[in-house]
Amino acid sequence: MMRTTARNRRTVAAFAAIGALALTLAGCGGGSEGASAPEASTEPTRPSVALPRLEGQRLQVVAVWTGPEQEAFTKVLKEFERRTGARVSYVPTQDAMLNYIGTKIAGGSPPDVAMLQQVGALRQAVERKWAKPAGADAKAQLARNYSQGWRDLGAVDGTQYGVYFKAANKSLIWYNTAVFDNAGVSEPKTWKELLATAETISASGVTPVSIGGADGWTLTDWFENVYLSQAGPEKYDQLARHGVKWTDPSVTRALTTLAELFGRPELIAGGAAGALQTEFPASVTQTFTGGDQPKAAMVFEGDFVSVNIAQTEAKVGTDAKVFPFPAVGGGDAPVVTGGDVTVALTDKPAAQALLTFLASPDAAAVWAAEGGFLSPNRSLDPAAYPDDVQRGIAKALLDAGDDFRFDMSDQMPQSFGGTPGKGEWKALQDFLKNPKDIAGTQARLEADAAKAYRNEG
Repeated sequence: MMRTTARNRRTVAAFAAIGALALTLAGCGGGSEGASAPEASTEPTRPSVALPRLEGQRLQVVAVWTGPEQEAFTKVLKEFERRTGARVSYVPTQDAMLNYIGTKIAGGSPPDVAMLQQVGALRQAVERKWAKPAGADAKAQLARNYSQGWRDLGAVDGTQYGVYFKAANKSLIWYNTAVFDNAGVSEPKTWKELLATAETISASGVTPVSIGGADGWTLTDWFENVYLSQAGPEKYDQLARHGVKWTDPSVTRALTTLAELFGRPELIAGGAAGALQTEFPASVTQTFTGGDQPKAAMVFEGDFVSVNIAQTEAKVGTDAKVFPFPAVGGGDAPVVTGGDVTVALTDKPAAQALLTFLASPDAAAVWAAEGGFLSPNRSLDPAAYPDDVQRGIAKALLDAGDDFRFDMSDQMPQSFGGTPGKGEWKALQDFLKNPKDIAGTQARLEADAAKAYRNEG
C-alpha cells in the first residue's frame, strides 16, 4: 500500500494543532434486514453531482453501523432515494464483513453495496471477484474531491474499486473536564506524562482510564498508536505488511510500554476483567456520566467518540475535551487514521450511482451535520460540521494531505486483523488479561499472522 514516510513530522504538526486550536474551543456537540431507510432531515440545496433517475431499482447496502451511526447513514441513503427514485434497504451486521458477504453470495443474494473497514478486506474482495470496479462517474468525483492517497487506498493493482466515505482520526484521547479540573491535571503530551496524570487522577478518587476491551479492535488501536510513535513510520509500514515478524524487538518494546498501563488494574475502570466485558460505546458513556464522579476520567478512541458522548448529558468542548495521543519514547506523536470504503458487489446501475453520490460533498454533508463523522472529501464545506471541535479535527485530516498512516490491522488479512475472537483481536485481549506474557503474546501474534498471510497468498 502507498505510504509516505519522509514528511511524517508535518502530519504530526497538523494533527497536534488540534490540541492548540480546535480541541480547546467550547463548541457544543450537537434495523432489521430489508428495512427501509428513515426520512431525511437534511437536504443539500445545491447539488454538486448529477445522478440518474432510477425508479424501480432496489438496492441493498450492508455496513457495520448501528445506533446513532445507523440513523445518520440512513439519512444519507434517504437523500440518495430522493434524488434517484431508487429504493434502498440498509442491513447492519456485526459479523466479519467478508464472511457475511461470502455467505450471502453462496446463497445467491449478495448485497449490492458493502462498506468495508479493512484495506485487506478490499483486496480480498477483489481477489475473490466479488467487487466491481468503480464507474466513470464515481472516478470523476474521486478525482475532483479526494487526494491521491485516499484514492490509492480504494484501488487494487491500479484499478479503482472503492470510495472512502467515512474516515477517522484514531489518535485521540477524550477526557472528562470536571475530573481533570478536580485532580488539578492538564493534558499530557508524552506517554510518561499520561501515566503520571493517571496516577494523580486515581489518587483523587476516580479511576483514570476506560477501555472497551470487549471489542478487540480498540486494543489494536492502542497498540498501533504506541508502535507508530515508538518504532517510527518505516517500521510501522513493515509490520503492517508482515515485512517484519511479530516477534521483532520493536513489538516487544511496544507491548512492554502498553503493559505499563494494562498491568496496572487500579488505573483501568473495572480492572482488566471489567474492561474485557466493556463494549466500546459503554467505555465512552461511563466516562461522561456521573458528573465529577464517573467510572473513568478518560477514554481513548477516534473522532467518532463524539457520537457516544452525545448519548450523555455531557457537551463536547466543555464537559468533554480531547487531546492527541501522547508521544512515546521520544518519538513523534502518532497519527493513525481509519475509514470505511464503499464497494459495489453487483452490476446494478443504482450501485454505481450510490458510489458516485458517496464520493460527492453532498452525501458527506448529510452525515457531517449529524456529528460523529469525519470526511476525507476536500470539497466538503467545513460549515457542514456541527461544531468547532469537529471542524478542527476535519481540518487537520485534510491539512495532512497524503501524509498519514492507515490503521495497521485494517491493512492486514481480515482473518488476522479484523475478526472478533481471532488473530490480533484475541491475542491483545489475552494480553490485556495477562500483560506479563509478552513473549507468549508475540508468539501467538506471529503464528496467526503467518497463517493469515499464507492463506491470503
